[in-house]
Amino acid sequence: MSSTTDLAGDPNIGVYARVFEDVAVVYPTTPESFRSVLREELDVDLLVTPIQGSEIIGSLLAGNSRGFVVSGLVSDEERAALGEYRDVYLLEGSMNAAGNVILANDYFAAVHPDMEVDVAEEIGAFLGVPVVRVSLGGVKTVGMAGFATNKGVLVHSRAGEAEIAALERVTDLPIGRGSINMGSGLVGTGLLANTKGYVAGTYTSGFELGRVEEVFGFLE
Repeated sequence: MSSTTDLAGDPNIGVYARVFEDVAVVYPTTPESFRSVLREELDVDLLVTPIQGSEIIGSLLAGNSRGFVVSGLVSDEERAALGEYRDVYLLEGSMNAAGNVILANDYFAAVHPDMEVDVAEEIGAFLGVPVVRVSLGGVKTVGMAGFATNKGVLVHSRAGEAEIAALERVTDLPIGRGSINMGSGLVGTGLLANTKGYVAGTYTSGFELGRVEEVFGFLE
């Protein structure tokens, strides 16, 4: 159900991959050892593609079971690969690192607080969820300052009451503060999870893993 791992020695695994209920998106040179961990711990298929020619899949891709949101600079080939699994929404403009600026699951989406209102509403309509513009722990890149599955939401350890209250207005799921990789509040940088399991960066402490399990409903 759970594991810790790194990717070529880097514990920031959430920067380089994006996980959904049925599929994990990884870049072409991702080591087989890492791919195996995702298959075994999260019970997912693997979609192998770069995004915008880059390895930082987690920073450039967001979405849920209904669709993918990706940088508008994605190539036609990359878009076609993603389109085999979901409809694809292209995030244009300067704020286009979708995985950084969007935190989403099948029930809600949170976006960078400075995102244009009409763009945020388009994303919510595309994903079929209510959307809120918010920061987490004062960090505007909510896709890295939090992580959401369909069972819970883990947010930056310094997230304020007003920020959590904003999330509570769009979801009834458990919301908890936490950290990853020995104290990093940017939990999205070091965590991959769905309702079937999770994988955290190798520096993540036992206490931090326990918090992940509590928030995401993995405790016995």
